[in-house]
Amino acid sequence: MRFEKLFINPKYYLVSMNFIDLFAGAGGMSEGFIREGFHPIAHVEMSKEACETLKTRIAYHYFNLKNQIHIYEEYLKNLISKDDLLLNVPIKKLDSVIQCEISSNTVHDIFKKIDSLRQRKKIDVIIGGPPCQAYSVAGRSRDPNGMKRDQRNFLFRHYGDFLAYYKPKFFVFENVLGLLSAGNAKYFQEMMLLFKSLGYSIDYKVINAEDCGVLQKRRRVIIIGKRAKFNFIFPEIKKAGFSGKVKRDLFSDLPFLSPGDQLDFCNYTKPSNSYLRDSFIRDFSSFVTQHTCRMNNIRDLEIYAIVINKWLLESKRLKYSELPKRLIKHNNLDSFLDRYKVIDPNGFSHTIVAHIAKDGHYYIYPDAKQIRSISVREAARLQSFPDNYYFEGGRTAAYKQIGNAVPPLMAQAIAKTLKKL
Repeated sequence: MRFEKLFINPKYYLVSMNFIDLFAGAGGMSEGFIREGFHPIAHVEMSKEACETLKTRIAYHYFNLKNQIHIYEEYLKNLISKDDLLLNVPIKKLDSVIQCEISSNTVHDIFKKIDSLRQRKKIDVIIGGPPCQAYSVAGRSRDPNGMKRDQRNFLFRHYGDFLAYYKPKFFVFENVLGLLSAGNAKYFQEMMLLFKSLGYSIDYKVINAEDCGVLQKRRRVIIIGKRAKFNFIFPEIKKAGFSGKVKRDLFSDLPFLSPGDQLDFCNYTKPSNSYLRDSFIRDFSSFVTQHTCRMNNIRDLEIYAIVINKWLLESKRLKYSELPKRLIKHNNLDSFLDRYKVIDPNGFSHTIVAHIAKDGHYYIYPDAKQIRSISVREAARLQSFPDNYYFEGGRTAAYKQIGNAVPPLMAQAIAKTLKKL
């Protein structure tokens, strides 16, 4: 099968262009670029759990390339420890994960670490985007000061430090749609002026994840800069030639779960399908990991059942104020009325965000027979992460990493377009 060959002897390991991933998170952006033949020199990320996830993914790629994927699978099956997994991975590959907050106090030390890793190799591309909370509309609405005092507003200046130092041919800057309006667009205007002053011709577009094959409505601002004096025009990103439905295609082969079930390792219940193959979500393995969901109390489950039936029977979202009075606990009945939301089983999911780590009310499984919030693996699939992608740090940390990530399919579409340039 074409899909099996891609994973057993992947053509994207034929290295051609070097990149640095800033604010790397769990590595969704890197994953897409690696698939298109880009070679990661360094991943810079401050979260300990995300860095551990990156190291685990490095082990996957290493053993896959060496035709020793069974070692990685032994780790997933909990037959060997994380130390055993990483024991035979070259230390230089593991050192490419730099756990550090990017700031004026650390940036030069990060340069030194990257320089020791690249050994005079040219950095062709810098990718990544700073934390989005300061720019997001939701974040600004929750903060009394509208996030105006949040120092994360200015992390793009440190992104500029890397551009000035490494002078890559291209850069790809990703962030939420709110970037265009935050601070009356002053942050966006300042970063555009900064990037131009560093010698880059730039353009941007709003990219829809669903156009890239992701079964999720996720709009992101993508800025691409080319080191050139002439005007750069954002290239056309080819739409995916495949699609599917959430419940029928994306969730159909995963085992039944009750609230609180922890299937850290389980077998698929059905053969793969065309969407799972075309999206690279499922490979030749017979098992899947991290199909775990949180426990819910009786009140929440009652609300979930109402919300599910409202959507499945009437195709309508239930407003919080429409719940029976005995189930309403919040005094605010004028705003945030979509506190409980079911995943659309027949279309695209709404956007997966990091708040899923705090509760699952906004991500309810679309089936009256499985009244629960979605599992870690289901959330990862909605972000287009392959099933062999393992998220370290436990359930809550995994949800957070997934919600913050760039969908690999979206990153791959951008990387494929950039490669042609």
